[in-house]
Amino acid sequence: MKKLFASLGLMAFLLVPGLGLAQEAVEPVAEAVTAVAGTVDAATPAAPVPDKGDTAWMMVSTLLVVLMIVPGVALFYGGLVRAKNMLSVLTQVMAIFALIAILWAVYGYSLAFGDGGSMNWAIGDLSKLFLAGITPDSTAATFTDGVVIPEFTFVAFQLTFAVITTALIIGGLAERVKFSSLLVFSVLWFTFAYLPIAHMVWATGGYLFEAGDLDFAGGTVVHINSGVAALVGALVLGKRIGYGRDAMPPHSLPMTMIGASLLWVGWFGFNAGSNLEATGGAALAFINTILAPAAAALAWMFAEWMLRGKPSMLGLASGIVAGLVVITPAAGLVGPMGAIILGAIGGVACLWGVTGLKKALGYDESLDVFGIHGIGGIIGAIGTGVFVSPALGGVGVDDYSMAGQVVTQATGVLLTIVWSGVVSFVAFKLIDMTMGLRVSEEQEREGLDTASHGERAYNA
Repeated sequence: MKKLFASLGLMAFLLVPGLGLAQEAVEPVAEAVTAVAGTVDAATPAAPVPDKGDTAWMMVSTLLVVLMIVPGVALFYGGLVRAKNMLSVLTQVMAIFALIAILWAVYGYSLAFGDGGSMNWAIGDLSKLFLAGITPDSTAATFTDGVVIPEFTFVAFQLTFAVITTALIIGGLAERVKFSSLLVFSVLWFTFAYLPIAHMVWATGGYLFEAGDLDFAGGTVVHINSGVAALVGALVLGKRIGYGRDAMPPHSLPMTMIGASLLWVGWFGFNAGSNLEATGGAALAFINTILAPAAAALAWMFAEWMLRGKPSMLGLASGIVAGLVVITPAAGLVGPMGAIILGAIGGVACLWGVTGLKKALGYDESLDVFGIHGIGGIIGAIGTGVFVSPALGGVGVDDYSMAGQVVTQATGVLLTIVWSGVVSFVAFKLIDMTMGLRVSEEQEREGLDTASHGERAYNA
């Protein structure tokens, strides 16, 4: 627009003297044109342009979270089951990745981050159904005013969160769930549990977001949400044949170790990427994602060493995952020393969750999703309310009160437990009454690799 007015001014300068007018008559015209051009520029500020560095960081973070799922979660879970079920777990993780990715693009993103009008406290709308209206020029805001990234980048990043949350539930159902039933459950749970919780916690207008609940990267949305669903599924499905009588050791601890390592690497995108910018906030989340798992692994190892007489590799790997879970809601909000304390507490608490609590209640939650993700998520979510305090090295929040923030965090935990628990129970029961949840006894004894997929992980 400014160039247009400048061109008009030049034309006036060239043409008016040719008509015999004095130079004095031209100068006011030029001044008026310049003034109008300035007014137009002031009235139409330039649209924010995505920062290339932030955009690159978010794309890398998205790739890191993909690495967490396939192969990270797949190998971590696959190594923990018996050899006859290895391939079934890998297939379940990959199928859920593909399924939830498509659902996210069709309606998930719109419901999670859209403006739901009168229902905005709980869910978004369908204004971006099939990603309608989103173009390469569309932008999404970060945590700094005026700084944006391409909306497609944000869509892809959040897609990976939806996928991994749903995939984690497999750990509670492993070695006995029907593949078709698992896929149907994934659709129902994603729609009625994941999307509302994600909206309430992370979307403007969401109930917990407006209440001041702090969940930096998914303590409630991802870990408590999936942990509760896995526990409910285990209870509805019942115990595996021979559970408590037959030995059911992991068939490949090296694969579990590789999976845990890939999870740790990918978690840097999960946590530091949730800052949405390549700034000091991302650096804080990055260092905390090193320290908390390290503290949790050591705490788990030494506690197990004292209780059982020997430290195990499985304990170390489980402690690392526990620490990653615990620090997730707090990653960019607490200081490094707070991260170490949270990690240490989480390591011991999750060890109790997969041993003492599980034994006391007598459930068969195959791969301890609730014991690690559920318990760890609860500790991390509530602990965030404590260690976000500037006096304890945290970044602080407006009008901070430790007691008040802990109550807010506990409210978010309780709401997530109840919401996910109810949705999961209803979904599992509906499927069980219609198509059945569990494979036959003969198929379970044979193994799901061949019974469900007609393949074997190992042919030798």
